[in-house]
Amino acid sequence: MTQKILLHQCCGPCSTYPVKVLKEQGHSIMGYWYNPNIHPVTEFYKRLETLKIFNDSNGIKTIIDEEYGLVDFVRTAAFRESERCRFCYQMRIEKAAQIASKGNFDAFTTTLMYSKWQDHDLMKEFCELASDKYKVAFHYEDYREGWQEGINMSKDQGMYRQQYCGCIYSEEDRYRKQLSAKFAKGETTFL
Repeated sequence: MTQKILLHQCCGPCSTYPVKVLKEQGHSIMGYWYNPNIHPVTEFYKRLETLKIFNDSNGIKTIIDEEYGLVDFVRTAAFRESERCRFCYQMRIEKAAQIASKGNFDAFTTTLMYSKWQDHDLMKEFCELASDKYKVAFHYEDYREGWQEGINMSKDQGMYRQQYCGCIYSEEDRYRKQLSAKFAKGETTFL
């Protein structure tokens, strides 16, 4: 059965494979950008620009929430940094379900289900809770099977490919060891 699906999109590269699958299944897709976790602001807009180009080239209309949520995200995660992903998943998934419910979509889903680096089971749990709360179906797919295909598709399309998940904590995790090693070697140029 084909559905009108609201697809929460974390970025363009992670959208490639889920969009392919949903289109092959005959679903009508509308994109939804809500990612106030992404920092710094330059990264936020690089990812949004890449997503807009991808959606436009695939005929996907997009609802864009340009809220840059540095203050709220950091306040939520402060002193609970090890739980930051929970907050991040929950706020984005819940907002997507809310928008899907208000917009009379048949279902919602998220490109977060594509990443092999995310806690798939926790995200699925949050999606099911949001589905119940907002009375809109959660369209479940495990897109991780297309991980490499999606990477290849994004490279073939010349997409900007980010090097970390999105928040300032994940940026630190990604670069700290690499930059520290350069500093220890006496290198003065870090980026």
